[in-house]
Amino acid sequence: MDGKDDISNVIREKKAARVTWVGFFTNLILSAAKIIAGIWGRSSAMIADGIHSLSDFITDFIVIIFIKISSKNEDSDHPYGHGKFETFATMLISFALFVVAIGIFYSGSIKIYEVLNGEIIERPTYLALAMAAVSIIVKEGLYWYTITIGRNIDSPAVIANGWHHRSDAFSSIGTLIGISGAMFLGERWRVLDPITSLVVGIFIFGVAYKLARPSIQELLEMSLPEEVEQNIAEKIQQTPGVIAFHHLRTRKNGNTFIIDMHIKVDPDSSIVKAHDIATQVEESLKTTFGKRTQVNIHIEPYLQKN
Repeated sequence: MDGKDDISNVIREKKAARVTWVGFFTNLILSAAKIIAGIWGRSSAMIADGIHSLSDFITDFIVIIFIKISSKNEDSDHPYGHGKFETFATMLISFALFVVAIGIFYSGSIKIYEVLNGEIIERPTYLALAMAAVSIIVKEGLYWYTITIGRNIDSPAVIANGWHHRSDAFSSIGTLIGISGAMFLGERWRVLDPITSLVVGIFIFGVAYKLARPSIQELLEMSLPEEVEQNIAEKIQQTPGVIAFHHLRTRKNGNTFIIDMHIKVDPDSSIVKAHDIATQVEESLKTTFGKRTQVNIHIEPYLQKN
């Protein structure tokens, strides 16, 4: 987070909504195309891939709704703002990815079991193969578009949704490998499709974990990373007039840092002087971490016995 990258709530909400709506309509068209191609192309893997893509609609709506709520200004009921709604959205998306990963892994396992018991997987057509390739290109492009906007506006929910798009791309890679094996390597290689599904499922599970962990930590009011707190400490110590500080407490609220501390100043300083010192600390931290950073400072006299 950087002061120069600080974006107003209105602009941030518009950017998040725009990229999410683009993803929504792209998913709508792509899901329908996958299912149709799967039916006409005799590929159960492509049909399953199309149904999997439908899960993106849920996460798209989650992002649109929760980003709108999180962009609201502070009010009497939420004096620290509504940033936790975005964090909650990120957690929901990560849970959706967990479900997708388990579903893909389970489906692949069942298919492998059926093949081992003598079931013959039907040979798909070029239509299914072409649709798998198109899906990979479109979803990977959607991933980069979404992830770039998400990082630009510092939105964990949009970034998480971007990873959901990439999970679709990897799912389609598995479908492409399976269809290619079934078409060109002979009947016994058609088992490549479900085997690849297991690998894809494990990968998506890992992505879901990486998204879920920080969002849960934030909801549980975990402190900011040690390197961030060290940076905060340096900014405080570099402020003229601050003799010492303690009781540093930090947490994150959406894309906003909340920083509480006690600072010690010269006991002979006037109230005005002490207030000016605290203001300098606040401005220094906001310059470093963004204008929306919330800083709460308790001023104490520095006594030699302490």
